[in-house]
Amino acid sequence: NIGWQDKDAYGNQLSNRQRRKMQRLRTWNERFRTRDSKERNLKQALGEIDRMASALGLPENVRETASVIYRRALDENLLPGRSIEGVSTAALYASAKQAGTPRSLDEVAGVSRVEKSEIARTYRYVVRELGLEIGPADPKSYVPRFASELGLSEEAERRARQLLDGARDAGIHSGKSPVGLAAAAVYAASLLTNEKVTQNEVSAVADISEVTIRNRYHELLEAEQSS
Repeated sequence: NIGWQDKDAYGNQLSNRQRRKMQRLRTWNERFRTRDSKERNLKQALGEIDRMASALGLPENVRETASVIYRRALDENLLPGRSIEGVSTAALYASAKQAGTPRSLDEVAGVSRVEKSEIARTYRYVVRELGLEIGPADPKSYVPRFASELGLSEEAERRARQLLDGARDAGIHSGKSPVGLAAAAVYAASLLTNEKVTQNEVSAVADISEVTIRNRYHELLEAEQSS
């Protein structure tokens, strides 16, 4: 580091030429310090994104997009007052939604090093400040993963999507958690195709309570019967 005083080691004032030279050196020194700090920050963030994406089973394109979102947040100076882990998690959460392979906030919080409330708050901030276009998650986007993890057939998966289409037409989607609707649709579809799985099993895969599944399940069947 280069001191701020324009004096030599003996306390003598520097000449004008020497002062200009020292000022140039201070400028370059600060640039290198800033660049090194950003590189360390980015390296830590990319490691976090990769770790969480692996734990959530997210594909490479989601990781790459999350990395781009984080770099933009770093370049636009959105990190002061926020943790690297929080912004990393928010970037991955946003990227998964954009790619149509969303994970619930509870699932993401389960692999993150920060609390759910911080993730939600940072996500809203990053989306707003970077102008990211992210629509509400479609419940049907969760169905393939839930069905696969439960070992259900393509027929059950197709039936679950039909139930969700019926719920949308009946206006049941509004204000409901897309994860809860998807979990209930998969559970209902398993019963309708005689591939019975328990509410507990669906709850574990979807990371949502059995009470929510039961409530949404009854609503889906009512919509199905009235259509």
